[in-house]
Amino acid sequence: MPAPEQHLSVTVGDTAVSAVYARPGQPTATLVLAHGAGAGMEHPFMRGFTDALNDLGVATLRFNFPYREAGRKFPDRPPLAVATWRAAMAAAAAQAAAHGDKGPLWAAGKSFGGRMASMAVAEGMEAAGLVYLGYPLHPPGKPEKLRDEHLYGITAPMLFLQGTRDTFATPDILADVVSRIGPSAVLEWVEGGDHSFAVAGEKRSAEETGASLAGRVARFIASGG
Repeated sequence: MPAPEQHLSVTVGDTAVSAVYARPGQPTATLVLAHGAGAGMEHPFMRGFTDALNDLGVATLRFNFPYREAGRKFPDRPPLAVATWRAAMAAAAAQAAAHGDKGPLWAAGKSFGGRMASMAVAEGMEAAGLVYLGYPLHPPGKPEKLRDEHLYGITAPMLFLQGTRDTFATPDILADVVSRIGPSAVLEWVEGGDHSFAVAGEKRSAEETGASLAGRVARFIASGG
């Protein structure tokens, strides 16, 4: 049976964004999930991932950034995106406290959402750990334009889940970045996966693709990173 969902409104400055909180019985942890640049929190990938995490005993809160809430296509600038992350984490912490949940609170994101989570943590947002579902290390075809400087100051555990065909992260460059971050960072590859984790020749829906990543994430959370 799917975990019951609660629809929330999260205040960010003078605006508000939608969020969905789902809590299985006696969750071991709570994970907050942000969407990528081109799709909102209701994308089948997002729902498949959070539903599967709920089945594995992890509570989830997924949310929209303000630009997506307003129907705009261009992502918010980092200051607003970071503020939204802080508000979403606070909302998840409040839900956990209201239910008496003592488990850790993790931050995760698909592409842009994960990068903004890392920036928020680098700027002081508290999180037990970070999960990147396709970290956008550089624009496609431009490996010289790395988005990595802030990562080296983060001490929380980090899981990088990345497709081997992801054009946003040249494999050897990403492996080097993760190595330089140190033992707190772990890189796991999805063989043949692109930036959306789709694998050529495999007929899986976006929902099934998202769900396929949940086991790795749940294990990383359970291990404490």
